[in-house]
Amino acid sequence: MKWSLVFCLWAMSSAAGAVITRADVDDARYRVDPGAVPALADLPGEGHGVLIAPRWVLTAAHAAPMMMEGMETDVSIGGVARRVSRVVVHPGYRKVPEALIKEVLSSGDFARLYASLGSSDDIALIELASPVSGVAPMPLYRGDQEAGKTAELFGKGATGHGDRGQDPASSHRTILRHAFNVIEGADSRYVWYRFDAPPAGLPLEGITGGGDSGGPLVIGTAASAQLVGLGSWSRYPKDHPFWKGWAPDRPFVGGLYGVVVYAVRVSRYAPWIDSVMASPEEAHEETPK
Repeated sequence: MKWSLVFCLWAMSSAAGAVITRADVDDARYRVDPGAVPALADLPGEGHGVLIAPRWVLTAAHAAPMMMEGMETDVSIGGVARRVSRVVVHPGYRKVPEALIKEVLSSGDFARLYASLGSSDDIALIELASPVSGVAPMPLYRGDQEAGKTAELFGKGATGHGDRGQDPASSHRTILRHAFNVIEGADSRYVWYRFDAPPAGLPLEGITGGGDSGGPLVIGTAASAQLVGLGSWSRYPKDHPFWKGWAPDRPFVGGLYGVVVYAVRVSRYAPWIDSVMASPEEAHEETPK
């Protein structure tokens, strides 16, 4: 696989992953029971969403096209296949242009790529053909105080350790893991957190990796859990050691300590979510721009 393709897939889907963990903590401590998040939805092949109402799953827009372009039209919730009726992608979502990717790879100006990712409304709703019973939808966080909160993240995708990064051979659909991180900041579209290396960071510090786009970032306890974010994309800051000696033909490694992960800021999209769920089907765009 060409490096450019590897980078594109990672940049668009690395919080499109299961949990990448601390190297000094046993992986068993990150593993959780498959039923730990009843509202977790598995998209076909890879990627996640979250049941937020009996007939609605919220996910990242860049994960949603696989629901429309492939033959599979089911999502799995609680191990049960649920037929999809339609997918509504936010009208502000924009795919990263191929021309920009090529330009970035030749120039090394990744700031433009990050700007493109950061200016896109990476969120979509999946309407199910029939309501889900026996599974409580997860409430949305509707406040504006995300920064500083400790959040729990979940995923079944690729894994690895922060000292070596994501294992390139790891499947994008494995077992369910969780980790914790502190939300560092927020803007009009995203909240973000950083993968701190030991001894800094939380006891079960971790980030998403490859294969869990749309996976949940949750605040509160199990009894009071609220959805605060959806896995979207990641970046290495300009001063990260990864960039030293970087070249386009160099093998890419994602998920190293110091990476910053961006999750869709659910609170800022609550009005759009409410309007889609309350409106008739023909009132909303169903394909990504």
